[in-house]
Amino acid sequence: MSKDYFSHKAHIYEQDNNRVDNVGNIASAISQQIELSAQMHLLDFGSGTGLLLEQLAPLVGKITAVDISASMNQQLSEKRAKLPCELEIIPANLEQEQLPGQFDGIISSMTMHHIQDITAMFAKFQRMVVAGGFIAIADLDKEDGSFHTDDTGVHHFGFEHQEIATAARNAGFVDVQIRNVSIARKPQGDYPVFLLTGRCSQ
Repeated sequence: MSKDYFSHKAHIYEQDNNRVDNVGNIASAISQQIELSAQMHLLDFGSGTGLLLEQLAPLVGKITAVDISASMNQQLSEKRAKLPCELEIIPANLEQEQLPGQFDGIISSMTMHHIQDITAMFAKFQRMVVAGGFIAIADLDKEDGSFHTDDTGVHHFGFEHQEIATAARNAGFVDVQIRNVSIARKPQGDYPVFLLTGRCSQ
């Protein structure tokens, strides 16, 4: 994903009410399942325009947003002054790059299907989360390939629950749970969205 595949739509990304509603459901599920606190520093992986992090920002102290798309990062940067927590934006490709330090938790919405090797990414997450910290990863259930009208940069047509849960467990996460929390509605159909959570036992 070296090319900015979102450059043509970053400025209208949040005009899709179905997308906004989906991420709202994901944020609600995370806040219900995970006990967040003002002392926490979270990483939002594939943060985009900040739809997910801005809903969790009132509950934590700092969020580091990581996204490869410069256009998405620019849209998020324009929200910085309105966010009730500290925000750091890092333009990076986590498939290829390392970030310094560790985080109390990693959140992510609809990004993992863009990652070629999810086993390697979960292993990287495990090294980036403090002992007792968490992951909360939302993405698509396995689908027939119709979700994206353009599959450029897409490596998975969603995931079987057991497949992605096993990848998280193999990376060392414990208490791994996965459940459907939302529906991504598109003109071509409705697509179930799951939330996977787990803890780092390091």
